[in-house]
Amino acid sequence: MASMQTLSAQAAHSNGSTAEVAGHVDQKSLRRIVMASVAGNALEWYDFFLYSTAAALVFGELFFPKGTDPLIGTLGAFAGFAVGFAARPLGGVIFGHIGDRFGRKGALVWTLSIMGGATFLIGVLPTYAHVGMWAPALLMALRILQGVAAGGEWGGGVLMISESAPPEKRGFYASLSQIGVGGGFVLSAVVFFIVQMLPKDAFMSWGWRIPFLLSILIFGVGVYIRSKLPESAEFASTQAAGKKAHMPVLDVIRKHPREILLAMGLRVAENGGSYIMLAFALAYGKFIGVSSQVMLAGVIVSMSIELFAMLLWGRLSDRVGRKPVYLIGALGLVAIAFPFFWLIDTKVPALIWLAFLLGNAICHGAMVGTQPSLMGELFSTEVRYSGMALGHEVASVFAGGLAPMLATALLAHYHAAWPVALMMMGMGLITVIALVFTRETVARRA
Repeated sequence: MASMQTLSAQAAHSNGSTAEVAGHVDQKSLRRIVMASVAGNALEWYDFFLYSTAAALVFGELFFPKGTDPLIGTLGAFAGFAVGFAARPLGGVIFGHIGDRFGRKGALVWTLSIMGGATFLIGVLPTYAHVGMWAPALLMALRILQGVAAGGEWGGGVLMISESAPPEKRGFYASLSQIGVGGGFVLSAVVFFIVQMLPKDAFMSWGWRIPFLLSILIFGVGVYIRSKLPESAEFASTQAAGKKAHMPVLDVIRKHPREILLAMGLRVAENGGSYIMLAFALAYGKFIGVSSQVMLAGVIVSMSIELFAMLLWGRLSDRVGRKPVYLIGALGLVAIAFPFFWLIDTKVPALIWLAFLLGNAICHGAMVGTQPSLMGELFSTEVRYSGMALGHEVASVFAGGLAPMLATALLAHYHAAWPVALMMMGMGLITVIALVFTRETVARRA
């Protein structure tokens, strides 16, 4: 009798969990999860994106021997940018395991702690003029820590929202997670925009450190916000039902190898194209004599508009499917590759801002707004964190991590933007091919 009662209780618990997933959480709880997740993501990615802006504007001159060509120092700084991306798959494996085994929430507290500490320490590093080659070595070490933290961040930040959202609105709610990513970039660009108003000597001496030192405050606020988050509803239900992966990374590689490869292909145009249009574009503007203030303004305005555009793209994916919306972004990147640089070459602020608007709000927005729901729906819940992290972060090494460095090397060799435009087109076509082999995930949702 006791055994029957136990079975009944387990069944009731299981039914209750299933109902929770079907209805997910009430609107008030969902709003709280969304707000806290977006805020935490924004603070995390503020830290990570600071490096890309500083690499384009100051790190080449301060931390690397630049020789006779000013682009050489910038190339060294972007090599550090690539090192951070190379560390991201390691973070994806570590925190994917933690997130799938023990919960999304705990993994995200750890990623923010590591990111905040590394970013603050960058702000107190001695430069090449003071310690020679120790300066780039220490910068690289801290960038690796940033990469590890970032590698575990994205998947968890997405899943905290998408696994608690109603299935018919998952595209929209999952796109909200990307507001944190975009918001972090805008925040980092705004802070750099402000400190660049200092006299040049003051900015190069100590002003550039301010955005990094602010991370100590961001760390405290972010950890507090994340510690108050509940676990995602779908993960909690899966755990309650006893569906646990003991080695999530190995399980997802064995069960979903095709999906991992497709996720990597989907990432190439979005990630690689984005960092060319953001990080490299700042260096390119500096190279042809466009004010960095004008370029940063273009980044800030276009990314601010993209914060709203990606929500529209995510909502559209709920209505027409993930693949058509993602295809708009990938083909759009191919189409604007040359016009993007032609517009910057005019040195007319309004046309430069138009280039950033087309690249970010339309092309990148369509992909990044749809990506969280599309990638998440490719994997089963018990290995989803690991699957998303592997697909997302391994591709980031070859796409976003190498793109600014390769683009700068091409610019240093050819002293022209057309080879970089061809590289952008190639990235877009890789993602188009991946989309051809990706199933439409909306049609199979419950």
